[in-house]
Order: sequence, then C-alpha cells, then structure tokens
Amino acid sequence: MATTTVERPGVRTRGGVTVGQVDSRTKLFNRICFGVLIAFAVLWLIPLLWAMDTALKPNAETTKTTWLIQNPTFAAFTRTLQDTDILRWYVSTFIIATMTAVLTVITASMAAYALSQMHFRYKNVVFWFVLAGIMIPGQVLIVPQFREFDSIGLLNTFWAVVLPQVPTAVAVFIFKQFFDGLPRDLNEAARVDGAGYWRIYRTIIMPLTRPAVSAVAIFTFVQAWNNLLWPLLVLTNPKLMTIPVGLATVQGQFGIRYADTMASAILGAIPLIAVFLLFQRNIVEGVAGTGLKG
Repeated sequence: MATTTVERPGVRTRGGVTVGQVDSRTKLFNRICFGVLIAFAVLWLIPLLWAMDTALKPNAETTKTTWLIQNPTFAAFTRTLQDTDILRWYVSTFIIATMTAVLTVITASMAAYALSQMHFRYKNVVFWFVLAGIMIPGQVLIVPQFREFDSIGLLNTFWAVVLPQVPTAVAVFIFKQFFDGLPRDLNEAARVDGAGYWRIYRTIIMPLTRPAVSAVAIFTFVQAWNNLLWPLLVLTNPKLMTIPVGLATVQGQFGIRYADTMASAILGAIPLIAVFLLFQRNIVEGVAGTGLKG
C-alpha cells in the first residue's frame, strides 16, 4: 500500500529553509509584482482618464485644473467628426498598417526561415548583420529614403509609407527564435518525401508559427498606425493622410481648444485599444512562446 508524505511548515528543504518560509517568500513576491502592476496601470490610466475628462468638458471649462465636469458634453467629438476628415484618415491608416503588417510577416518569416533552417556559408555573419539594423536609428535614413522614393516617383502614395517600414530586424529575430525551437525532424522528413524549401515553409513551418505571426503582425500594425514622422514627410495629399498626421494638423487648427484636441486624440487611439483588447491573448502567447523556444 503506497503512502504519501505531507510536507509541514516546519519541514526543512534544501538550504535549510522551511516550507513555511518558502510560502511566505512566494506570497511576498506575488504581492510586490501585483503592486508594481497596479502602479504601472495607474500611470497608464491617469493620462487617458484626464484626456477623456477634458474631451467631455466645454472648451471654456478646460482651463480649470479639476476633474469635476460641470456641464458634460460630447460636442468636441461631434465637431471633430464633422469638421475633419478623420473617417478618411481611419481608412488610409488601416490600409497602410495592414499592408505593412502583412508584408513584414511574409518577408521577415522567409528571412528567418533561411537563417534558421537552411545551411549556407556565413549564415551567422548574415544574421548578425540583420541584428545590427536594430542599432540604426530610423531618423538617419530619412534623407536617403526620401530622395530614393522621390527619384522613382512614389512620393505621396501609400507605397512610400509602407515599404520603408517593412524591413524589421526585430521581426526577423522573433521568427528565427521560434523556428530554432521547431524539431529538425520535420524538415528532414519533408525533404525525404521530396518537398522543396518553399513547400516546407508554406505548408509545414508557417502553420506551426501562428503565435509568432500574431505577435509580429500586431506589433507591426500598432507601430505603423502610430508612425508620424515619415508619413508627415511623404504624404501631402489630405486624402491620404494617416491618423497621426491628421491629428497634428487638427491640433494646429484647434489651437487652445483643448477639448477638441483631446477628443481627436481619443478617437485616434480607440482602434489601437480595441486591437489590444481583442488580441491580447495572441500577443502574450506569441511573446511567451518565442522566449521559451529561443
């Protein structure tokens, strides 16, 4: 008859620490982590709540530094929707962000598959050159990229905004770390059956990397949505403006009308908040899976 051993708080474990002490330390660590999370949540929520509070006030009340709203109104949101092309900016930004995310996933996964699963000379050197791109600030490339797109006639088009954002060293690194954790037997078995690299990549590897695809796609989508400097330089047509560029012009027009400015900022941030709320599980699974398998 099998017997079970029950550890009591006084029983000592390795290192002379009792089980009770381990439990107390674990509870203390969990409380500290919970407190840090609450602190970061408060730091993130206070500016958002203040923006909402300001947007619901009449412009005459926005100069008062108080949370109290005497006459709450949605007039600022109504003026923003009626007096600006924010709906058109939504469409333009969505198209640019979606194209950037799709092309980034395709190109980064193909490059990572070659660096992880294929064998060629100087593979590690190529990988380190790719990672070196993380250390190059994007502002350094603005002038040569602007002249390049100007010479080929792509300025003031969606492609001028999308193409410079597609090469992403971080995305290649994330995919490579995920691919390195996949069993090598999958590639070898497929090669024995006569499958080529492209077929292996398309039918075997990519279906297994959905968490990494989700994480890269969402992060790239958010980054492309928030990009301001490059679209501000290459887009002069008001019909093609993105949300950040349009909001910059709106703030210049509104001047000291803080309620309208905050309302436009909230309307521009709503899609990103919705993306995080809908796909937060995919983001966590992608980042956690990549880290564990790297």
